[in-house]
Amino acid sequence: MMPHVFVYGTLRRGGRNDIARYRPLPVWVGEGFIAGTLHDLGAYPGVVLGGAGRVKGEVYLVQPAVEAALDALEEVADDDLGEYIKRRLRVQVDGQEIDCLVYEIHPSRIAGRSLIASGDWIAHVALNSAPFSQPRD
Repeated sequence: MMPHVFVYGTLRRGGRNDIARYRPLPVWVGEGFIAGTLHDLGAYPGVVLGGAGRVKGEVYLVQPAVEAALDALEEVADDDLGEYIKRRLRVQVDGQEIDCLVYEIHPSRIAGRSLIASGDWIAHVALNSAPFSQPRD
């Protein structure tokens, strides 16, 4: 059975780890939101599930080989002490609920890290990498 995965950070389209680089090619399903808070870990984000915040992401249907590659990328450990913990949750996509894998950051990794209030990693990166405008004389 092929799982669905909800990606919210560098694996999103246009991200530096765009999921489209994996083979067999993941199948786009749609955009969705999950309840959680998004944290800026520097080069990538981490989500803590639950709460009143919303995190934007994309849902893909992936082959088991891609799931295994994502587990390695996210440093998932069998004892849940890796960088990320693989969870399952229902994600609303185009009015349909889909059971998805989501990689939640280990709580020990977010101490002192700033929140991304928008819940959108791609927009956050674009905003923070935009050149500063120069004042006019």
